[in-house]
Amino acid sequence: MDTTRFISILPRFLILIPAALSCYFAVHNQMKYTPLKTAALCLTVLFPYSFLGAWSAALLHLDVNIILLPSLVPFFFLYRQTVLTDLPRCLAIYIGVCAVQSFPAQFAYAYDAFLHPASGAAGFSVEAAFFQLGLSCLVVAAFAYPSIHWFAPTVECLNFPTIWYSTVFLSSIFLIFNILAIPLSYSTLHTGRLFYLFPLWECCALILLVIFYVLFYQGAIIILKHAELKERSQLLEMQSHQYQTLKEHMRQTARLRHDFRHSVRLLSSLAQKQDIQSIQKHLAEYETSLAENESPDFCANTALNALFGYYYGIAVSAGIHTVWQIQLPEHLAAAESDLASLFGNLIENAIDGCLTMPEGKRYFCLSIELRHENQLYVVSTNSFNGTCRKEKDGYHSTKHNGKGIGLASITAVAEKYGGAAHISHNDSEFFTDIFLSLA
Repeated sequence: MDTTRFISILPRFLILIPAALSCYFAVHNQMKYTPLKTAALCLTVLFPYSFLGAWSAALLHLDVNIILLPSLVPFFFLYRQTVLTDLPRCLAIYIGVCAVQSFPAQFAYAYDAFLHPASGAAGFSVEAAFFQLGLSCLVVAAFAYPSIHWFAPTVECLNFPTIWYSTVFLSSIFLIFNILAIPLSYSTLHTGRLFYLFPLWECCALILLVIFYVLFYQGAIIILKHAELKERSQLLEMQSHQYQTLKEHMRQTARLRHDFRHSVRLLSSLAQKQDIQSIQKHLAEYETSLAENESPDFCANTALNALFGYYYGIAVSAGIHTVWQIQLPEHLAAAESDLASLFGNLIENAIDGCLTMPEGKRYFCLSIELRHENQLYVVSTNSFNGTCRKEKDGYHSTKHNGKGIGLASITAVAEKYGGAAHISHNDSEFFTDIFLSLA
């Protein structure tokens, strides 16, 4: 085996390490294992693979890309197993990193063509190989801050598979373009002005790709703000509905207070006649009237109380037997919009599940409790007909293809506050257990 060729090939495989690192920037909050364990796992795979791949390419005189490019497929599945993010987002990040990392390779080819005009891609020099490795590390360093601080929140919150697949398509175009643009013979680059135009084209393409990612980020921010405004609007509608309910309750209680004076006179008259049976009958009717006009009060927080009241009315109207025990203070160390999203999605899913059962078999038990001032526990059990779609990556919607948006939102909010959501079911019941740390 040619040692010089092995040394010139090895750095080209080692670029997988900084590339792998950049894949985790945007999902650093959604990793299955600790960063140390994930790093150990990746290095355990990538280091032996790099040496074995470089040795094979040097021994068999193969082009590096013949070994490297096909290996990107199994590496994706390895990456997929180490994060909690769904397939569209994983694929978008992975293909995006591959597209960005293809540019240092192109600049390295131009540098190698400058050093060795009579050579070609198959004779990639040691200097160009280390130039590519160094440039790849610089690219990773340049993308680290925006990926961690700007792009990561977008990955966590933007749950629209179609949008993520569109980024996969566009990133793939740049990746395929760079693969097809590899100069097999450097003599072609020294034809006319092509030697200067080639790196210029690559610079323009890289700038265009970065602009695309920036525009995608800006568009994602607009979509997320619109979704937040929509949630706030829905919450305001619920508060308005609760306010109207309270107004009606006040009107009814005012009428009852007015009628109470007549009831007192009637009771006094009946007492003088010692008509105990009539008194008991009148008191029973009055008690029933009070119960019919009683407005449930679930918690001290005004916004969340309105949300619970809104869905409670829907559940009662649907003939669902509800047993709710909610203990929440007026002020909580969490954004109301996050809690409203969590509780709203949880209750909506439970009501939808109950509606799959015939009347008389619909029930929904909900317990929400704040312990030790900052630990929020939510336990939900509802009846359903047992039909659901559970895959390896979690529950999928029965209304459309892909994961259920409601359950994904519940999990995202739980993880945002350092907690978790455990979802399970049996033949007739659906269970959701949620823990949040609000400190």
